[in-house]
Amino acid sequence: MTWMQRYDPLGSWPLSTLVSALPVLTLFFVLIVLKKRVWIAALSGMLMAVLLAAAVFQMPASMIANASLHGFVFGFLRIAWIIIASIFLYNVAVETGQFQVMKESIAALSSDQRLQAVLIAFCFGAFLEGTGGGGAPVAIAGSFLIGLGFPPFQAATVCLLANTAPVAWGAAGNPIRVLAGVTGLPEHALNAMTGRLLPTFSFILPIWLVRSMTGWKNTFEVLPALVVAGGSFAVMQFYWSNFVETNLVDIVAAAFSLLVMVGFLRVWRPKNVMVLAAAAEAPALRRHSVGAVLKAWSPFAVASVLILLWALPWFAKYIRFAALSFPLPGLHNLAIRVPPVVPTPTGETAIMDLNALALPGTAVFAGGFLCAPFLGMSLARAFTILGQTIRQLVPSMLAISFMVGLAYVTKYAGMDTVLGLSLTRTGWIYPFFGTLLGWVGVALTGTDAGSNALFGNLQKVTAEQLGVSPILMASANSAGGVMGKMIDAQSIVVASTATHLEGREADIFKAVFIHSLVLASLVGLVVMLYAYVIPGIIPGR
Repeated sequence: MTWMQRYDPLGSWPLSTLVSALPVLTLFFVLIVLKKRVWIAALSGMLMAVLLAAAVFQMPASMIANASLHGFVFGFLRIAWIIIASIFLYNVAVETGQFQVMKESIAALSSDQRLQAVLIAFCFGAFLEGTGGGGAPVAIAGSFLIGLGFPPFQAATVCLLANTAPVAWGAAGNPIRVLAGVTGLPEHALNAMTGRLLPTFSFILPIWLVRSMTGWKNTFEVLPALVVAGGSFAVMQFYWSNFVETNLVDIVAAAFSLLVMVGFLRVWRPKNVMVLAAAAEAPALRRHSVGAVLKAWSPFAVASVLILLWALPWFAKYIRFAALSFPLPGLHNLAIRVPPVVPTPTGETAIMDLNALALPGTAVFAGGFLCAPFLGMSLARAFTILGQTIRQLVPSMLAISFMVGLAYVTKYAGMDTVLGLSLTRTGWIYPFFGTLLGWVGVALTGTDAGSNALFGNLQKVTAEQLGVSPILMASANSAGGVMGKMIDAQSIVVASTATHLEGREADIFKAVFIHSLVLASLVGLVVMLYAYVIPGIIPGR
């Protein structure tokens, strides 16, 4: 039995929009105002979504239950799984003493905390985003910065800020492929257009990061290195997205930026070195041989290579099993999306994918267990550490499951679409608000791919109605969406867990929200510029 989504269930679009926003507003009210634990806030938001889906949108109870289940499974396998794996890998490196060698190798390159933040959060984090995405960039980079002596709160916010501009090509370009799939627009054109929107922000992001840590004077002291880091990444991001392909944009840009920075820091250093208090009080750092450094980095290097291998189609076919991916009974194609969101009534797919072996998190686990004996740790001890890691992360796993459950209920009930449609009423200024729609989409779904799947076709349809380039607006959904990554509830949980700040999620959210809003608004202004002033920059024009 099918059920048609209703985009104005109360007969008043402002009122329907307000009601549709209540689940997310409830989550943040409980988290920020009532200051409850994040899993309690997520559960509260989910219960509100369930109530509204049944009472206001009249969604059948069985479909609500199946949407919740779908969200729980997705949240655990696609998000919590890689967080557990990342923290496990970090714990293995710490217990074997290799993390200390890693810290000292970075300090040997530069003991300046500003440059360490750029190297780890921006360059290395972008590589992790490109290979696997999910929570890996924030989880691994956050743990790394903590180990270097960064205050936990600063480590969390810096990693969230850094995990923005690369997100459009996360998990080997998945968001762009999803965008092409839902819109029917050429993938290369979308790839190129996104690659003409985001490199400017990639260029300024290292400067933005350091300025968020300190004042302008201290930022200008390391400006040459920040320009080199952001410039090298932005140039390669533009080149690869416009003239090569989609899958390796982040990976190549991040690797290129890392190599350029390593070379640059061998010949340049700031006049005033800004050292972390914890590092200043620590004993003098040891120097290590190249072999010792490679050994120390081996868990993260092997995990990164395996994540990349897992993403390659020719390898993925050997670790994916068709029987573990199937339509979810009672939900698949039963919630019907209707115009103007889609040209004709279309069922919302619900594919339950239980291919845990094919997930990036499994690649990280494999890296940890493969390297444990090489680092002198028995497999029995490695399994003990895994058990300890899982127990440590139970509250975070609950939070993620409830939050994705919330997102899936609102998605299948059509509440997310109601929010999106309200922004399409803005007329000629739609390029700006359409960009913010992508930002809202990522804040709601937790992924740029999810936002593109949710709003990509709506962007195309609205752009065609308003006489704006659909290539531009579909790409703007992805480009604006990346700035919402730092404030989505799932990312906040990952950051708080990786930096041992459970219970401080509300403070982290408040610290990064203004950055998220300002950056998304700047992307919106660039989209306006492209739409009305220099439309020739749009591919195919």
